[in-house]
Amino acid sequence: MKKLVFLVTVLLIAVLAGSVVQAQDLELTLWIYDDGRLEVLTQLGEAFEAEYGVGVSVEVVDLTEIRNAMTLGAASGEGPDMIIIPHDNLGPIVENGAALPIDLGDAAASYLTSAIDGFSYNGGLYGVPLAVENIGFFRNTDLVPEAPATWNEVEAVGAALLDNGDVDSVIGLPDLTYNSYPIFTSFGGYIFGRDDSGSFTIEDIGMNNEGMVAGLTWIEHLIEEGLVSANVDWEASHVQFETGRSAFILTGPWAINRFETAGVPYAISAFPAAEEGGAPGYPFLGVQGLVVNANSADAILAQTFAVDFLATEEHYQMIFDAEPRPSAWASIFESASDPNTAGFNAAGANAVPMPSIPAMGYVWDAWVNAGALVAQGELSPQEALDSAVAQVLAQVAG
Repeated sequence: MKKLVFLVTVLLIAVLAGSVVQAQDLELTLWIYDDGRLEVLTQLGEAFEAEYGVGVSVEVVDLTEIRNAMTLGAASGEGPDMIIIPHDNLGPIVENGAALPIDLGDAAASYLTSAIDGFSYNGGLYGVPLAVENIGFFRNTDLVPEAPATWNEVEAVGAALLDNGDVDSVIGLPDLTYNSYPIFTSFGGYIFGRDDSGSFTIEDIGMNNEGMVAGLTWIEHLIEEGLVSANVDWEASHVQFETGRSAFILTGPWAINRFETAGVPYAISAFPAAEEGGAPGYPFLGVQGLVVNANSADAILAQTFAVDFLATEEHYQMIFDAEPRPSAWASIFESASDPNTAGFNAAGANAVPMPSIPAMGYVWDAWVNAGALVAQGELSPQEALDSAVAQVLAQVAG
């Protein structure tokens, strides 16, 4: 019945267009922003063509170009039929009407709730989640055999190693924003709250709340005690860890290859809590997913590919096997057994999708500035974060 409905749809589209083009002459375009899944998606496109008679052309396109096509040209029917994007790029695409609402039907129950949450906007679902990603809490297992339960324990263990000359820095902080977010959340911090529909809202901005201030205060304390450098640097923090001169680091899957090449012994675990018995800190969750161009002439066919064809456990297993990012398909996510994937999954068990509302675009510079002002001793954590909020709100108003 599904194929019958599909073929009827194809014929109707051909008739309405005044064309006698057969189904097999149609081709959908799918733009992706990295080449890790190019081969497997091409294979799946070929399988779709064999089953439905419609080809799928998969192209690697710069993410900026994808965003521009979907926010500037999509309204006139230009751009690809489908795209794969990180979920935090979703907001402007939905706001300008370029994302087709998605109904996963019974298959929705097979996805991670957090993955569905990532591609939900204003109460609607606008993408088919493919994979999830978050940072993890790395430790050097030669220096720290057991994972600390609290940030105070991290400090104590690291300070002892520093006193003994075993390390030069207690913990690698690649930045004082994204990668340090689990510190803030363990104290109760957050960036945006949610409205009654469950959507993130500028009406509840928490980036200067008590928890955010407490997290930045703890980081300030580490700097003042000489346990970490006041010059926060992405590359330096990774070099220190991979050379065994830092006991811990907060970073993501992108660091695995360099750590393994360097030969540093490591393990990944859940983030520590602010206090004994408290809730662990949680990171931002990134979700990659497929969005259908609502203004495409072949939007219905693209939705058939995304929902009726792609959304099966078999196809998600193929995608995971080709590039083992944690899957948005719950059973595949939960069955991950290799230590790295299991560690990231533990670290991201309570992860919250990064807000995709347009106001999030104003947060980063303000947040970076706040951290720098505290690290250099120019403002207190409360003053710096109050200033950051004022900066965000001014940009939203402007």
